[in-house]
Amino acid sequence: MSYIAITISAPSEIKDILIAQLADVGYEGFEEAGEQLIAYIPTEQFDENTIAGMLGSHGLDYTKETIEQANWNAVWESNFQPVLVGSFCGIRAGFHDPLAGQVEHEIVITPKMSFGTGHHATTYSVIRLMEEIDFKGKRVFDFGTGTGILAILAGKLGAAETDAIDNDSWAVDNALENAVTNNATTVRIWQEDQLDVLETGSYDIVLANINRNILLANMANMKRILKNHGILILSGILQEDEPAIVKAAGENGLALEKKAEKEHWLALSFKAS
Repeated sequence: MSYIAITISAPSEIKDILIAQLADVGYEGFEEAGEQLIAYIPTEQFDENTIAGMLGSHGLDYTKETIEQANWNAVWESNFQPVLVGSFCGIRAGFHDPLAGQVEHEIVITPKMSFGTGHHATTYSVIRLMEEIDFKGKRVFDFGTGTGILAILAGKLGAAETDAIDNDSWAVDNALENAVTNNATTVRIWQEDQLDVLETGSYDIVLANINRNILLANMANMKRILKNHGILILSGILQEDEPAIVKAAGENGLALEKKAEKEHWLALSFKAS
């Protein structure tokens, strides 16, 4: 599989908006480097008119390049630095030195074109909320797992079982590799994009770090698969999207309990009635 990487020079105040809009049309990974935003999309999904129209509305232009699968490691290795979420969790690549003594939980990730290294504010904020939850002995579901980072962390926190899905085969393969690397033996990962195949009341905790539209479209099913008094953590939410998400959650019997915020992005924790 090859990917298109587009590079956009954009003011920092609109980068978050661009990421949300790009994610909605299929872009799967993002890097921020100074005033530049780099976004990745599978070559077969790239549409010149869509991106030109979207960026044109902001008065922006872009450059693009094709990245073959074989070249992806060189791209991310040149940019990927370890991420520390306080002293709670550290995310590093296999070529970094271990984080022993710096954090309680260490995760080794190779993000082969999959979203979720802890660098983006959404993943970071979900991890912050996970720190405050007791996962021991719980059944967990990770919707849109990407690299598998949140499912792997749930396992490290003592979850009895963690199921994780993604609609992209490349992401699923990557997540499975990362699970093996981290000895995440209680994590199951498979390709799927529908929640209605899952049993009602199956999970104590549901995690979904995706985007506003997918969260809204799947709110009822996320509530359905939660046990009574279960916890739902949502992210991929811009500050301005909070009212719509909270309203939809409330209409489905989910009460907002906590939130974490970073760089205009939110992670919200709800409890099911």
